[in-house]
Amino acid sequence: MTIDQIIDAGMRPLADAVHAFIFFSIPIAGANVPLIVLWLIAGGLFFTIYMRFINIRGFTHAIRLVSGKYANHGDPGEISQFQALTTAVSGTVGIGNIAGVAVAISLGGPGATLWMIIAGLLGMSTKCAECLLGVKYRSNHTDGAVSGGPMYYLQQGLAERNLPKLGRGLGLFYAASMVIGCLGIGNMFQSNQAAAIFIEVTGGSDSFFANHTWLFGLVLAVAVGGVIIGGIRSIAVTTARLVPGMALLYVVTALLILALNYDKVPSAMMAIWHGAWSADGISGGLIGVMIIGFRRAVFSNEAGLGSAAIAHSTARTREPASEGYVALLEPFIDTVVICTITALVIVTTLYVPQMTTAGAPLMATDINGIEMTTRAFASTLAWTPIPLSIAAILFAFSTMIAWSYYGLKAFTYLVGHNRAAERGFKLFFLVFVVLGSSIQLGALVDLSDALVFVVAIPNLLGLYLLAPVIKKELNGYEQRRNNH
Repeated sequence: MTIDQIIDAGMRPLADAVHAFIFFSIPIAGANVPLIVLWLIAGGLFFTIYMRFINIRGFTHAIRLVSGKYANHGDPGEISQFQALTTAVSGTVGIGNIAGVAVAISLGGPGATLWMIIAGLLGMSTKCAECLLGVKYRSNHTDGAVSGGPMYYLQQGLAERNLPKLGRGLGLFYAASMVIGCLGIGNMFQSNQAAAIFIEVTGGSDSFFANHTWLFGLVLAVAVGGVIIGGIRSIAVTTARLVPGMALLYVVTALLILALNYDKVPSAMMAIWHGAWSADGISGGLIGVMIIGFRRAVFSNEAGLGSAAIAHSTARTREPASEGYVALLEPFIDTVVICTITALVIVTTLYVPQMTTAGAPLMATDINGIEMTTRAFASTLAWTPIPLSIAAILFAFSTMIAWSYYGLKAFTYLVGHNRAAERGFKLFFLVFVVLGSSIQLGALVDLSDALVFVVAIPNLLGLYLLAPVIKKELNGYEQRRNNH
């Protein structure tokens, strides 16, 4: 047996059990609705209303904070608020923004796009809440390093509310799940997809790397290692340069496609609107289309999972609420902007032409994922798969460096903050980069995928219990802002 077959055989029963638990679905109006998606939607709705639509009223102030208008280099923390945002965005903007959107449309039709946007807007409020708590309950170490995230605010915050055992238990569970999760969906899946894209653009089966994927993985591991060895400051500097550039490359290419198909854009928007409310959706009618859109959005921007709070907790600020404002921009960038532009390109180039020529709004069902997105771009400009591939590989790279930090902080929460443990975890993480590029992914990625989303259960439970703390911090911050 090969190494990937041994890993798959050994972990398959556990992976299937956890996956079945976290993605357990109930039938509603003819559609299978995963309970974890309902749990995340409920969190977004609750915090949007509870925090008085901060996702809308706080948007302008968030932009001002990110621009550095209120920055003070003497504030506690390791990196700027802009760098904290780009680090967190690098962890969410990944292959899913290119491939996952196509999957959502192929399953739910264009209407899934509208629900994806709505889920992204609701996720802004959840992100604000969890990142506010990340800063409030972060730990400052004697060497100047900062550690934060759900495991810290679950333990410390719930202890303040006379629930110390529950908080400690939830924190340990969260950290352990994140350690395993970061190795799969935040590492091996990304390197595997990056390798597949690189091989495709360098000749496919005729490429030298087709039989030497481990070599690509080794180069990728060296690149990732060169960044993460310097810790959060090195990661922040890299993402502050990389994220705007890769996002701009992708968005500009997509907007060029839309500009060249401007006559079809109105029809695409109408298809999205009508498809979102149609009872004859492709998968399970109206409820099915809604859930597909929400599921893609929450899987893309990670609102409710708490992962971004690990990065935001390192921001230089004395006001926890200010980082909550900054964090709400993340789902907007990831889902409302990048995912929506991807959806518009696909619907404009693949859906609308079929609708107008054949008279029936049918999506191409022989392709999905990144292949569908690539075909959508190439249908207008034959050379666009090249910048699309570059953007996709950069997305995967940025996701890996961010998730290495998430996994590291979860690991040191479990074993203690020390340099030896950090070096050991980073080396372990890099080994998995090489493995991910060169083996067939199976049970390990399925397990990590499930564990990444199972953390939404303790995280949102903690957010609900700490909701009064969140409101108090926000009200105090807004009052101080108004007095100045």
